[in-house]
Amino acid sequence: TDIFSGWTLNRAVWNKGARDVVRQIKELERRLPFPLLGFDSDNGSEFLNWHLYRLLQQRKQPVGWTRAREYRKNDNAHVEQKNWTHVRQLLGYDRIDKPEAVAAIDDLYDSWCDLQNFFMPSIKLLSKQREGSKIHRRYERPTTPYQRLLASPAVPPGQRARLQAHFQGLDPFQLKQDIERKLRRVFPLNQSARPSSPPVLHLPLRSGFPVRQ
Repeated sequence: TDIFSGWTLNRAVWNKGARDVVRQIKELERRLPFPLLGFDSDNGSEFLNWHLYRLLQQRKQPVGWTRAREYRKNDNAHVEQKNWTHVRQLLGYDRIDKPEAVAAIDDLYDSWCDLQNFFMPSIKLLSKQREGSKIHRRYERPTTPYQRLLASPAVPPGQRARLQAHFQGLDPFQLKQDIERKLRRVFPLNQSARPSSPPVLHLPLRSGFPVRQ
């Protein structure tokens, strides 16, 4: 999750082995619409190892690397709050315990993240002020991660054009159908799932979608 824009990408890993984690982080970096300049992680062994250190540090322009404080989950609040919107709302809480599900979930995440990044507005807190027992919060206008990136001068013109071209080829209603179709591939791989067909995903189509010109 990029803190500035809210742009979020998901990948699945089968275990905490360094090889799979590094491979998926490489894939995430390849898919980012901007260069990776900083990386913040928690204190899990899947991150704090020499394999990831070499990936981030032994390059022409090293990536700044920080980690959360121990037992301070709120240090990673921008990622933790996505556990519901980007993972549990999609896959639920059942245990998925088949390795072949990894590729199917990654394919599902491709469509899910396109829907979230290009069409789902979110709000960012601008300020908060306490008056007695009340706290008054001010939020920015609901904006999609895509819109925030287009408005940022830090995004190179070439990358901005690629983002716009990708957006022009997307249809939120088609993405919803793709997500439901891919869910039907994932849920049968879940041994604990009921034998009945998986529930149909009903996505809230919020107002504030980017409008094609």
